[in-house]
Amino acid sequence: MNCIQAILTIDIDNLPANFQVIIQHEQAKIAQWKEEGILENFFLRQSKNGAVIIFKNVSQEQVETLMTTLPLYPLRKSIEYFPLIKQF
Repeated sequence: MNCIQAILTIDIDNLPANFQVIIQHEQAKIAQWKEEGILENFFLRQSKNGAVIIFKNVSQEQVETLMTTLPLYPLRKSIEYFPLIKQF
């Protein structure tokens, strides 16, 4: 199975006052992707400055578009994409 890993880093030095509300919307979006069957894994980064999201059954172009729909997208510092091939 081919997967795309997206590593999101947010700018934690400039968080808005409504950050907790944004996080709730973010969690809802992640749950939606899980229900749709396109989310393989979701990890929060230990540094608390972002997440690692692994998508399945979608192209990198689709992942890049999906990432723009995240509520945290406007707070991004960077997003990196890595195509993966799942071995087991």
